Amino acid sequence: MPLAPSPHSPPQPPPPPQPRPQPPAAPSGHPARTPRLSRHPAALAWGLAAVFAALYVCVAANRHRRGLTKAYDLGIFEQAIRAYAHLRAPIVPLKGPGYHLLGDHFHPLIATLAPAYRAFPTPLTLVVAQALLMALAVVPLTRWAHEVAGPRVALVVGCVTGASWGIVRAAADDFHEIAFAVPLLAFAATALGRRRPLAAALWSLPLLLVKEDLGLTVAAVGLLIAWQARQAAGTPLPGLALAAVGLAATAVTVLVVLPAFNSGGGFDYWQQLDGGGQSAPWALPLRLLWPPVKWLLLFLLAATAGFLGLRSPLFLLCVPTLAWRLLSANPHYWGVSYHYSAVLMPIAVAALVDALARSRDRHPTVGQATTVGATASEATTVGGAATRPAPLPRRARRALLVSALVTVVTLPLYPLHEVVMPEAWRTSPRLTETRAMLRLIPDDATVAASNRLAAQLTDRTEVTLVCREPARPGPEWVVVDLLDPSVRAPCAVADTARMLTVYQESGYRRLVDRDGLLLLKRP
Repeated sequence: MPLAPSPHSPPQPPPPPQPRPQPPAAPSGHPARTPRLSRHPAALAWGLAAVFAALYVCVAANRHRRGLTKAYDLGIFEQAIRAYAHLRAPIVPLKGPGYHLLGDHFHPLIATLAPAYRAFPTPLTLVVAQALLMALAVVPLTRWAHEVAGPRVALVVGCVTGASWGIVRAAADDFHEIAFAVPLLAFAATALGRRRPLAAALWSLPLLLVKEDLGLTVAAVGLLIAWQARQAAGTPLPGLALAAVGLAATAVTVLVVLPAFNSGGGFDYWQQLDGGGQSAPWALPLRLLWPPVKWLLLFLLAATAGFLGLRSPLFLLCVPTLAWRLLSANPHYWGVSYHYSAVLMPIAVAALVDALARSRDRHPTVGQATTVGATASEATTVGGAATRPAPLPRRARRALLVSALVTVVTLPLYPLHEVVMPEAWRTSPRLTETRAMLRLIPDDATVAASNRLAAQLTDRTEVTLVCREPARPGPEWVVVDLLDPSVRAPCAVADTARMLTVYQESGYRRLVDRDGLLLLKRP
C-alpha cells in the first residue's frame, strides 16, 4: 500500500509533457493535411445543390420567357395550385369544363406550394419550386458518397446527380408533381444504403401523396427494409408493414379515390396499360422490351449507375416505375425525352454509391487506415493523425468513370446547355409580337388559346384550349399561334382549325392576324 506524501515533503515536479501525435509526413516531408472538402462535406453537398438549383432556374425561367412552356403541363398545374391558393378545389378548365384534377392523378402534396403561389402568383413560382426540389436530391447522395470514398468521389457523384439526363430534362420541362418525389427518393435510398430503416420509411411515406403509382415504390422500400432486417438477424415485420401500406395506398387511390373525382367514374389510364383492350394478357410481358426504343431507356439508366450499380439491391427500387412505363401502350413513356425518368435518377445514383461501398468493403487496401465496414470519413483520423481514405478498387473507379461519361455525353442533348447558348437568351421579333398581342387581353378574361400561349395566360385569365368545344356563350378571346409545333398535342391540328372556323362564323372579330399569330374577340 503506497504511503501518502508527508505535508512537509517538498513539492514534486510536474510530469514532462507528452509529445502530440503528428500526422504522417507527406512525400515532401511536410505533415499531411486533410483536404478542406473533407472537413466540410455539408458545404460541398449544399454548395453543389445551390449551383444546380440556380442552373435549373435559369434554364426553366428563360424557356418560359421565350414562350416554350405549355398548357400541358405548366398551365394545368398552375390552375390547380391557383385554386388551392384561394382555398378552392383544384378545378382545371384546361382539362375540360369543371374538371377536378384529383380525378386525373393523385398528387395532393402539390397543395403545399399554395402559400408561395398566393404570395407570388406567377408560373415562375412553380418553376423555381421545382428547381429547388430537384436540386435538393444532390445533398444526401453527395454526403453519402463523401462517407464512402471521400471528397473527390463525392464531387463526381454530386455532379452526376445534378446533371443527370432525367433530372435535367424534368427541371426544364414545365412543372410536374414528381418534383417532390426526386428528393424524397434520394433521401430514402440514401437511408437504405446507410442501413437506417426508420429514416428510409419516413422519407418514403410522403411519396404516397405525390402520385398514385409511387405507392408501389414505397412497397419496394418496405421489402428492402425487411430484407436488410433478415440479413441482420432482425425482424422483417416493420418492412413488410410498410410494403403493405404502399400496396394498399396504390389500390385505394386507383380503385376508389381517383374514380370518385373523375367525371367518368374510373381511372383514365387503365386503357394505356392494356393497350385499349387490343392486347391479349399473355402479350404483356413481350411489350417490356419492344419496340427497341425501350432498350435505350434501360441502357442509359444502367449506364448512369455505372453498370456496377445493377448489383446493388437499391436498383430494385426502379422496378415499379419501369414496369408501368414499359408495359404501357403510350409511346411517350418508353423513351428518354420527357420528365418520366427523373424519379429513376436518384435511385440509379444511390445504387452506384452503394456498389462503390460494397466493392471497397470487399477489397480493402492493405496498409490503409480503413477496415471492412468503415466509411471513408471514419478512416480519415487514426490516433489523431490525418490519413487518406482507402482508394476504390479498379472496378469501382471504372463504374464511376462510366457514370460521369454518360452525364457528360448526354449534357449537350438536354436543356442545361442552354445556359451558355447566346441565342437562347435573345428576344426574337416574333416573341416581341407575341407579347404585344397577349397584352391586348385584359386580366380576368375568358380565353381559348393554343398550347404554348395558354401557359402565358393562366396566372391572370381563365384559359381553356382552343380545340375544344366551349361552354356558352364562348370565350371572350381566342388566341392562337398557328406555328406552334406543340399544337399537335393535346389538340389535333384539324380540331384547332375546325374551332377557328366556328369562332369566325360566330362573328368573332380579328384583331391580330399576321405571321401565324391570330387574335379574335367575341362580338
